[in-house]
Amino acid sequence: MLDAAAAVFVTSGVEAPVRDIAAKAGVGVGTVYRHFPTRADLVIAVYRHQVDACAEAGPALLAAGPTPHAALERWAGLFVDFLVTKHGLAGAMQADNAGFETLHAYFLDRLLPVCAELLDAAAAAGEIRSDLTAYQLMRGIGNLCIGAEADARYDARRLVALLVAGLRQVR
Repeated sequence: MLDAAAAVFVTSGVEAPVRDIAAKAGVGVGTVYRHFPTRADLVIAVYRHQVDACAEAGPALLAAGPTPHAALERWAGLFVDFLVTKHGLAGAMQADNAGFETLHAYFLDRLLPVCAELLDAAAAAGEIRSDLTAYQLMRGIGNLCIGAEADARYDARRLVALLVAGLRQVR
């Protein structure tokens, strides 16, 4: 259900009708409401689910990738996908400032260590410079993603790829 909701949110935003989410998940509307009594409950669950998926991808990419830098590049791409598909999330959550702050803390708690692990591995391999923190990189990526969903001419993925390539160690 969470993957179905996430897919609908990508195309229609977080205000998409629950019936669309139910149809995508192959369940009835009542089933969605039984699990998620409010839209905020559903949005938060989807957000947490996607944060967890992004967090779990980091170590898997590092283990499977040809190099730590390649793993970092792939993870940055996943992070971009995560960020640019949050249509309306901030607006939907602003009414509940405490809930938004809790969700943002969860985001940082889960993703900062993963990003740091990828940066540390690439730096230890001599592939990238070591003077950038995970917070700085994630903040930079986030800033490059602002407005990307609203302008088809703007390619946040390409700019983030340039940012990550720019971390390469000059020899």
